[in-house]
Amino acid sequence: MGGSASQLPKEQLAEYQELTFLSKQEILLAHKRFNELTKDERNPPTRVPMDKILALPELKSNPFRKRICNVFSTSEVKDGSLTFEDFLDLLSAFSDSATLEIKSHYAFRIFDFDDDGTLDGGDLEKLVNCLTGDTDDTRLTQEEMRQLISNILEESDIDKDGTVNLSEFQHVISRSPDFVSSFKIVL
Repeated sequence: MGGSASQLPKEQLAEYQELTFLSKQEILLAHKRFNELTKDERNPPTRVPMDKILALPELKSNPFRKRICNVFSTSEVKDGSLTFEDFLDLLSAFSDSATLEIKSHYAFRIFDFDDDGTLDGGDLEKLVNCLTGDTDDTRLTQEEMRQLISNILEESDIDKDGTVNLSEFQHVISRSPDFVSSFKIVL
């Protein structure tokens, strides 16, 4: 990467500013935090394992933390590990400056647990369990879950195919005024 491990070359900083919704200060802070995740290593890896990313305070209590890592990871082995560029993409999508279109696109991908391009009953059940907690005390009954998924599809499934596609999801999100402000991660 040129320069010491703790410094980001100016050319690269400028390029990252053009490619993300992050400010110069946010990119420099992200670089510092990413380097802290690899500080104990003799030869810092180009990828940080998912378990180290999940330990970040900003993600630790997010019920979708593993899905977030998997969606933003460019790893060919699909292990949720992140490069610095993956990390920047994640922070950019969750930044205050990211557009509704970008945020809703990534939210959809995070909620699409089986990565098939639609939110079906299985995805919606996993989504609800992530939000309510998947314990005996918090888990919905089968009937409650069935009714909730039915209500979600009734409200969101415009073409009535039994799933929610990206454009249907974005339509629903566009009517949710607090979505943009709540879909964020700040270092």
